[in-house]
Amino acid sequence: MVSESELILNPDGSIFHLCLKPGQVADTVILVGDPKRVSVIESFMTKLELKVVNREYVSITGKYNGKRITVVSTGVGIGNIDIVMNELDALVNIDFKTREVKENQKSIDFIRIGTSGSLQEDIPVNSYVISEKSTGFDNLMYFYDDSMNVVNEKFCRLLRILVEGHSIYLNPYVVDSSEKLVKMLKSEITHHGITVTSPGFYVPQGRELRLKPKLKDINERLSNFEYDGIKITNYEMESSAMYGLARMLGHNAVAICLIIANRLNKNANQNYRDEVKKLIEYVLDKITK
Repeated sequence: MVSESELILNPDGSIFHLCLKPGQVADTVILVGDPKRVSVIESFMTKLELKVVNREYVSITGKYNGKRITVVSTGVGIGNIDIVMNELDALVNIDFKTREVKENQKSIDFIRIGTSGSLQEDIPVNSYVISEKSTGFDNLMYFYDDSMNVVNEKFCRLLRILVEGHSIYLNPYVVDSSEKLVKMLKSEITHHGITVTSPGFYVPQGRELRLKPKLKDINERLSNFEYDGIKITNYEMESSAMYGLARMLGHNAVAICLIIANRLNKNANQNYRDEVKKLIEYVLDKITK
């Protein structure tokens, strides 16, 4: 039995942060960082069942091409992903009345639609990148007992060599995406590779304003790295935790990101929102075929 302090419910019976109730989550969940992006996806839906807003978490469930889909905004960063993934899993796999884990576990398809920075010169701004593997430069997975069952330890060892002596505070982990979902989203216009999930936007991604990085050439090291012929393609800030938690909980997960900046070419698309809308429509069409 899960205690009240571990699974916190609101007075109306909804889960603590998301304020959703059992039965309100579809089998396919789209995760977006920006709460405003939920409204963009809502504009494509033909039927809306619900809309719930709490803090940065905006959730809707509705239908597109007859398929029931839930959309949740996560805000930015690993910590929010930890909240969202655990609470969405609890909503479908824990009985809120008895507080017991259900005998028959449900598997959700999680698809993250995000924005990202390219680490390869030949992946230009406005490209779509599917993260076949995600490398976490945070420590979240190491708090979970089952994490070693889902990370690629051989890949992790190579990354520790890449960061050299800095591995004392930087211990990357690597998790694979869902092959089923990659196959569903890929096309002749998508790029594929390894994504680095960063715990920050500025120095952790090699950006310098007033503070200086310890690993001064991190972007060059990452862009030159290969694993089994696959290159590190891009930076973002959520997918490694999403992949790791999904695999430990028995779900499927994939991230597809719009490249809004190329870190090597030093160019960016500041008016990227129309391109995000095109990516959203691309994903919706792919998952409802």
